[in-house]
Amino acid sequence: MNSAEAWNDPARLRSYRERVLGERENLRAALADVDGHQRRVLAELLEHNAGTEYGRAHSFGAIRTLDDFRKAVPINDYAALAPWIERTAAGEGNLLSADDPAVYFTSSGTTGAHKKIPVTPSFMRRTFFPFYLAAWAPLIEHYPDVLDRADAVLNLKHDPRPAPPTTASGRPHVGASQVDLGTRFGEPLSAEPGTFAPWGTLRVPVDEDDHLEKTYLRLRLAAQSDVRCVIGINPAMVAALPYQLNLWWPRLVKEIRDGTLGGVPYASPDPERAATLERLADHFGTVRPAHVWPRMRALFLWTTGMASLYLPRLREEFGPGVATLPAPVTASEGPVGVALDRHTSAGSLVVTASAYEFLDADADIAPDSPTLTLHELEPGRDYHVVFSHIGGLYRYAVGDVVRVVDRVDGVPRVEYAGRSTRSDAAGERLRDAQVIRALATAARATGLDVRNAACRVTDRTGATVAHYEVAVAAHGTWSERETERFAAELDTAIGREAATYRTARSAGRLDPVTVRRLDGAAFLRDWHTTVATGIRPTQVKDRLFRQDDTLWARLTGTGPAEAGVGVGVGIAAGGEGRP
Repeated sequence: MNSAEAWNDPARLRSYRERVLGERENLRAALADVDGHQRRVLAELLEHNAGTEYGRAHSFGAIRTLDDFRKAVPINDYAALAPWIERTAAGEGNLLSADDPAVYFTSSGTTGAHKKIPVTPSFMRRTFFPFYLAAWAPLIEHYPDVLDRADAVLNLKHDPRPAPPTTASGRPHVGASQVDLGTRFGEPLSAEPGTFAPWGTLRVPVDEDDHLEKTYLRLRLAAQSDVRCVIGINPAMVAALPYQLNLWWPRLVKEIRDGTLGGVPYASPDPERAATLERLADHFGTVRPAHVWPRMRALFLWTTGMASLYLPRLREEFGPGVATLPAPVTASEGPVGVALDRHTSAGSLVVTASAYEFLDADADIAPDSPTLTLHELEPGRDYHVVFSHIGGLYRYAVGDVVRVVDRVDGVPRVEYAGRSTRSDAAGERLRDAQVIRALATAARATGLDVRNAACRVTDRTGATVAHYEVAVAAHGTWSERETERFAAELDTAIGREAATYRTARSAGRLDPVTVRRLDGAAFLRDWHTTVATGIRPTQVKDRLFRQDDTLWARLTGTGPAEAGVGVGVGIAAGGEGRP
């Protein structure tokens, strides 16, 4: 039985559906006893890891309550735990966790050395698999036809690596989407939708780090299938797909006609499908995913952050009525929230996975910072996330900020709000979530359509007062008057979101925002350029704050001198319509 036949096996599909829906019901039921589950999670991780070097150093055996835990263990970030993790990765055992990591997940950062996130068998059983499987429940419950065939799902993040890099101890060090969880952890139902599609494992020679070519090859194969769902998790990957269709269209159609894949003979020529695709291009001019896959049902991806600005237009590219289902609020280090219904952005805390603590998002995180419990969170507020789980991460500040949307059964439902990093040139202490919400407010106030945005602190020509320059990818043409009004509305909206920005503006430490208009494809071209350097597409995410002069010039199409300054009073010139 080949992989596609294995996926389509009725018994397997039945077991998979029952398991996914069952895990979701378990998480729903856990909301009725949230305090009991949080106590059990803490007690279990303390008991399991009491004999480790870290557990002995912090008296795990004597801890009975969350208050005890707070007193005994400082808040940690990755840097604080890195010495323990590096020793573990080098082969030492019983340091952070009683069971040795079977694999190390990479971080999702696009610069600097990749983190090594230890992934133990106990973490996978107790923390990872329940939320991971439950996350697919809204998709398979409401769009069951996406499971009808192995090739009904285009999973953009699935990127198996047969010969992965390893740590000094010989353990794989790869992205979560590059691990065969079934083989590595003995979970036969862990394969995601789309894993066994014809493009799931590429069968032609391609360089492991040529991610654009691998993306093309998968798209070329998918163009011959009746795709019903696209899984991206990282929304920037899904946003790039319509751009890629048109970028690679002539090559794609020719290869379908010739039966080649990457220039290599692959399958029978398909002149009929090629002719159909050519007629679409002749009729519509700009080919959209909705034309290639007219029975598309759903997109599965993060729906908040910068994506909240461009998702309405992106949905149109895939067809009328296409649903956007939120991927879990999670990091490589562990889960936070998962959608248990069809809410478009938020998920309930996974109270069986980790012991959670929170800090107000505007507060600085220190090892001894006081924290809040989940019962103290308020809807409409942003919070830093701190979690502890059995896999060896204790009071771990993951670096993400979540926004509490509401409560379900008394438990907060949260959405991803952004990273915890700040831009702070003059005491304004801006977070990306604040600027993104301000962008949405300015767009509503002006009726203008923002496809993507980035910003940086710069100086005006001949002046010493800094200001924020915002590069905006616009849908359609904005007049200068419209752009001036958008800049004014944005400046006011940022001040409403962040009192510290308002104070810096009032004190004359910052001048007003300027806006640089870019064409609608500017961020897509920049995304492609970044991926072409060898960074995996899953790791190239929308990024608001961009202070590097060279990268800013690349995005905006400006020369080094122009990139260093803002131009104009209310607007900044350049960028629109550039190739």
